[in-house]
Amino acid sequence: MTPLDEQVRRRIIGHWLHKADQDLRAAESLLKEEPPLLYPSCFHSQQAAEKYLKAYLVWKAVNFSKTHDIQEILELVESANPPLAQSLQGAIVLTDYAVDVRYPGDMPEPDVSEARTALALAVKVRDEVKGALPPL
Repeated sequence: MTPLDEQVRRRIIGHWLHKADQDLRAAESLLKEEPPLLYPSCFHSQQAAEKYLKAYLVWKAVNFSKTHDIQEILELVESANPPLAQSLQGAIVLTDYAVDVRYPGDMPEPDVSEARTALALAVKVRDEVKGALPPL
């Protein structure tokens, strides 16, 4: 990889991480509302996890499609870092929040515990992915 390629890659990763951080902040904020906004919080938790994982794939130069399927994304992560992918298997449950929660009747209303779990999973993905990335 040439220095220019690495510089461009780092900039792209920075964009992915920035978007992911915004989604994570949104998920946290929506849970603090009174009453908490559970569907949107779960959606943003999924979006954050997805974007953190895609940032890692950019670093590893692994091509990925436009998918919201965390399992599919983790299979790509596994090709570059099996221990990281294995550690984040619990995040697969977030996939249901990518699309299904956006429309009435598609999925039962999550409860507060479920939304907190979704947020905790997104935080775990953030922490492990950022720990696996070089300093930007």
